[in-house]
Amino acid sequence: MQPKFSIITITYNAASVIGPTLQSVLAQTYRNFEYLLIDGGSKDDTVAKAKASGIEFAHIVSEPDNGLYDAMNKGIALATGDYLCFLNAGDAFHSPDSLQTIVNAIEGEDELPHVLYGETAEVDEARNFVRMRRLKAPEKLTWRSFKDGMLVCHQAFYARRDIVPMYDLKYRFSADVDWCIKVMKRSSKLVKVDAVVVDYLQNGLSLKHHRASLIERFRIMSRHYGLLPTVARHLWFVLRALIKR
Repeated sequence: MQPKFSIITITYNAASVIGPTLQSVLAQTYRNFEYLLIDGGSKDDTVAKAKASGIEFAHIVSEPDNGLYDAMNKGIALATGDYLCFLNAGDAFHSPDSLQTIVNAIEGEDELPHVLYGETAEVDEARNFVRMRRLKAPEKLTWRSFKDGMLVCHQAFYARRDIVPMYDLKYRFSADVDWCIKVMKRSSKLVKVDAVVVDYLQNGLSLKHHRASLIERFRIMSRHYGLLPTVARHLWFVLRALIKR
């Protein structure tokens, strides 16, 4: 089984961080992928760096957009692969064999699973390892799993293109949480890849707007899991944090 991956990188004035992202794509040993760069009309040399990287892009789009998730929707509309992989500027595949490792995990499957997911390492801007992501990917993942938080990083969550919705643009900072839950609701086969598949740069949009992101996540969880269970769960989160202190 040799699935095709649509790797989608969203950028805006990302020239200072896009280098490792591009290098990690170029280095992949598994070559059945297309690469799409969706840029918000950068004023720096982000697009020039991409074009000079040696990568053959399926699409490079550079135009104003209505934010991160609007750009992601543009990527979904252009993608033709079996799986979507969102690898944003500054993030990178963990190793040259990351895609091959993911493919190896589904060897022997009769049909392509709806979702593939793995672990995430967090790195700083110097690409130094900081820590493994605090929330560990569970052995069995369902749409109910995110009651305990976003257990799988968006960049380590590979969804089959034929089942994905568009991102809901009423969420500015956490639409990826809503999107992943919707994808999992449409999924019957989710496979864990027992490996670190992505290096996540610690400067994401949700970190820069932490409070607004948390409020959105509460709204999303209430919508999918109910208000009272979500309130109870968040009270437990607070209690757990106090206990760990």
